[in-house]
Amino acid sequence: MIGFLLKKTFFDLWDNALRLALLNIGFIASALFFVFIHRLLDIFAPLPSAVSASIFFLGVLWCSTYLAASAMCVRKISDYMIFGFDDFCKALGAVWPCGIIYGIFVCITVMIFIFVIPFYLLLNSTAGLLIASLFFWLLVVLITAFQYFFAIRARISVKPMKIVKKSFLLFIDNPLFFIGTICLTLLFLAISVFIAFLLPGPAGIQLFLDEGLRLRLLKYDWLEKNGGASRKYIPWKTVLSEEYEKNGKRSLRGLLSPWKD
Repeated sequence: MIGFLLKKTFFDLWDNALRLALLNIGFIASALFFVFIHRLLDIFAPLPSAVSASIFFLGVLWCSTYLAASAMCVRKISDYMIFGFDDFCKALGAVWPCGIIYGIFVCITVMIFIFVIPFYLLLNSTAGLLIASLFFWLLVVLITAFQYFFAIRARISVKPMKIVKKSFLLFIDNPLFFIGTICLTLLFLAISVFIAFLLPGPAGIQLFLDEGLRLRLLKYDWLEKNGGASRKYIPWKTVLSEEYEKNGKRSLRGLLSPWKD
């Protein structure tokens, strides 16, 4: 299943490279805007910590909302459609509550990493080390569980609390899949650094996660149709048979040298 997920993501990314790159450029411009505002204000006088924190907070909220809208757009790519600028604008109006809530989670996570964990480590005690470790692994679990937050918003539910609940339920039922995809997400993020985040970038990662969630949900459709089937063994070739047909027999060789096929 992971192999097919990577293949489908790669070809969908290739076919929609320009659209995804434009989404990434918008995200990069958004992040740089808040950095520019901070630097501009800091030229005249050193900014108070509260002002710097406020700019950071607003930047995270906007960028989070931007990613939520991007997730709505890349969903169309996963579903074998295309999206336009109007789709992104409509998505912004629909997903901003979800984006703000996720942005608050990101800010809390950053604060715990920067302030809380170092504070307990500086205590130089067993209790402090234990508490710092608990905070660290709790955040690792939460980040892993919430990696599909925007994809779930795009596909399953619009209510933030239901999205949180679904995130945990899916994580508990598919722990190895979640661990695998977050490792691949980090890999894609590292690759993006060398291409200035144009590809795959945030939008490409959102596409990968949406593809992953979409294919994973097919498992539950299959289980519902086959009530007596074992949840431990999923015949993915059967579950994804329609997906195989829709994608056809595309290959890297055919992509680079179509005249040879």
